[in-house]
Amino acid sequence: MRDFQDRLCQQLEQADGTGKFLTDAWQHHQSGGGRTRVLTEGTVLEKAGVAFSAVAGEMSAQAAQLLHMPNPAFFATGVSVVLHPRSPRVPIAHMNVRYFEAGDGQAWFGGGLDLTPIYVDEAQARWFHEQIQAVCQRHDVAYYPRFKQWADDYFFLPHRQETRGVGGIFFDRLTVGKDGSAEALFAFVQDVGNLFGPTYTELMRRNQPLPFGEAEKQWQLVRRARYAEFNLAFDRGTRFGLETGGRTESILMSMPPRAEWHYNRVPAPGSPEAATLAWLRKGVDWVSTTTATSPTLA
Repeated sequence: MRDFQDRLCQQLEQADGTGKFLTDAWQHHQSGGGRTRVLTEGTVLEKAGVAFSAVAGEMSAQAAQLLHMPNPAFFATGVSVVLHPRSPRVPIAHMNVRYFEAGDGQAWFGGGLDLTPIYVDEAQARWFHEQIQAVCQRHDVAYYPRFKQWADDYFFLPHRQETRGVGGIFFDRLTVGKDGSAEALFAFVQDVGNLFGPTYTELMRRNQPLPFGEAEKQWQLVRRARYAEFNLAFDRGTRFGLETGGRTESILMSMPPRAEWHYNRVPAPGSPEAATLAWLRKGVDWVSTTTATSPTLA
């Protein structure tokens, strides 16, 4: 996990061109700690966070109940990534991989990645899902449809009746022994993590040169607000971190640097903004879409 954090930060710095990650090492109040790395004011990335943690201890009774754990002792390690670009043409991205050991001896893996475009590009959304599907199929042909549906259900704002973006995959509690060996499950998690860097930096490269104006920047702030709503109200990692007394600054690094809430703002019919909202629904079969040409990795 530490090695993955190092490699991903190097990939993002190289793709950004000028931004550099600052490292903030910290200790957990019970046992362990982590390294939070944040890049701000880059050429492409306005704010990027790549956080590693490995912590242990006993969680509160409330947190143990939330995770259905009879024993409050735990060990958890993982890497969490959230990227907020400057340009509204470059999508917001999230990725997380994690491993958890419970006090009763159970152990499981979790993770996922998803894309939140400010303006949905159908071809790029399809390509993004094709890369994920290919990784999943190397491990289990059932993974992609199962975890894609899980992401559709998880990355959903019920009070808005819209998905956070174009989805991706999400999986939790892939239990060692029940769902596969520790080696097999870890290999899958490694492949999910290693997919993220080259896939997202390719989207940075393709979209950064595209023009935009003030109207597009305003729409970006509105969509960032939706992102913040999800992370604060529904994100399990945020809730777990706060419930277990985690480091607040690291937990909330996922928040965008700026966002705006407007009363009852509705895009004009036929506008690019309205077209994007039309895509933000569950059940879009991206890998079967054939109406646009997929980009390819350079």
